[in-house]
Amino acid sequence: MKSAIRRQYGPPESIIIKEVEKPVPKDNEVLIRVKATTVNRTDCANLRAKPFIMRFVLGFFKPKKIILGTDFAGNIVAIGKSVKSFHIGDRVFGFDDTGLQSQAEYLTLPENGSLFAIPDDVSYKQAAASLEGAHYAYTFVHKVNIQSGQKILINGATGAIGSALIQFVRQYDVHIAATCNTKNIELVKSLGADKIYDYTKEDFTKDTEKYDFVFDAVGKNTFGKCKPLLNRGGVYISSELGPYSQNVFFALLTPIVGDKKVTFPIPYPTQETIPYIIALLKTKKFNPVIDREYPLQEISQAYTYVLTGEKTGNVIITG
Repeated sequence: MKSAIRRQYGPPESIIIKEVEKPVPKDNEVLIRVKATTVNRTDCANLRAKPFIMRFVLGFFKPKKIILGTDFAGNIVAIGKSVKSFHIGDRVFGFDDTGLQSQAEYLTLPENGSLFAIPDDVSYKQAAASLEGAHYAYTFVHKVNIQSGQKILINGATGAIGSALIQFVRQYDVHIAATCNTKNIELVKSLGADKIYDYTKEDFTKDTEKYDFVFDAVGKNTFGKCKPLLNRGGVYISSELGPYSQNVFFALLTPIVGDKKVTFPIPYPTQETIPYIIALLKTKKFNPVIDREYPLQEISQAYTYVLTGEKTGNVIITG
């Protein structure tokens, strides 16, 4: 089978498409034909082992898993003799931030692993685009207690996290402000924003309006810059560690000192996040945003594009 492989941490140019032996499912595993996957921020971090701390999970000197990929959508083509909950032909999807080796034509997973049934009216591409960003967006929403009438600012509303996050918070009776570039203003409005900051023309941190929550979905700002925007008791959450991993330290310090705090969004397990995503997909309250598609053979170009930080929603890879 064709697979996207890298044997050392490095840039997109280090990825090669290589024929490797198709995996055989163990007794408790299923074999999945991958129909769609994404290249996302987690994949880019895994490719380069950045931040450095990731090496303690992925492999310190070189990656333990040489095939890339953290998410997938596909169908089951074979099952182990002990598998009871899935059948050949089932449409399934899943995500694991440490890697599923899913940027390939096939993969195997245990039936009790990160494996979920795709809702009937959701395509493989939509399913793949519903995972990584939405998984982290769930964490933002459930680390705080959102109340009716509050005001929320989402920085980076057009990325995979941000475009899911804005749809998740619009379920609450809240005022939503969001940042985006000029070309995506109408998209962000359609997703549920009440107010737009065009970051190509204005710096939202200079505004005088106050918010109960600032969700930095792209991790490109800091608590220090966003603190003046927060109401008393307000919360700042970032998708990144921040300069010198400051968000970890602020998350420990600010609940004790001061009247505005940082919460660090340690992700919930997929057994909690993905059923939530599935429920929203079924009720049409979440529609993942897809930017563009690449064939597996052009996956290096996909990584290069995602690393620009300018993608809108999700970048899809098809086999």
